[in-house]
Amino acid sequence: MSVPSPVLTPAGLEPAFDLAAYYPLLIYVGVIAGLAAAMLAATHIGYFLPFIKPQRPTRVKQMPYESGMDPIGSARMQFDVRFYLIAILFLVFDVELLFLYPWGVIAYSGGGDPYWKSVFGTIVFIEILVFLATLAIAYVYAWKKGVFQWR
Repeated sequence: MSVPSPVLTPAGLEPAFDLAAYYPLLIYVGVIAGLAAAMLAATHIGYFLPFIKPQRPTRVKQMPYESGMDPIGSARMQFDVRFYLIAILFLVFDVELLFLYPWGVIAYSGGGDPYWKSVFGTIVFIEILVFLATLAIAYVYAWKKGVFQWR
């Protein structure tokens, strides 16, 4: 296999397009598509070959299963709003970390661009402080409203 010669573009001398470099990716996508098709086919194998699956349905096997206990009451019962408040607060304070990790990596890693750090480092640091202050105010507000108290 020969190496393609470089091509002159407006941006300069660049390597030519080589389709052979994408063959491993094509094989990977083919394997993934094949596995997905095999899994979909395997889920329906009991329909096409009924002798493979067990054929002894009983009343106990047909019951809904809820963590090892017999279901009591309707499955459509309403949940208290506090469940949703706690879930939303968890998401808010968890997603905050998704914003802080990239900043921390860029701000405190040695591989960052020194010019960028000198120009934007202070501005971004102040923005992060404003972001954390907003989260702190939201946390105090939720605390004062009693969202964290489970009654």
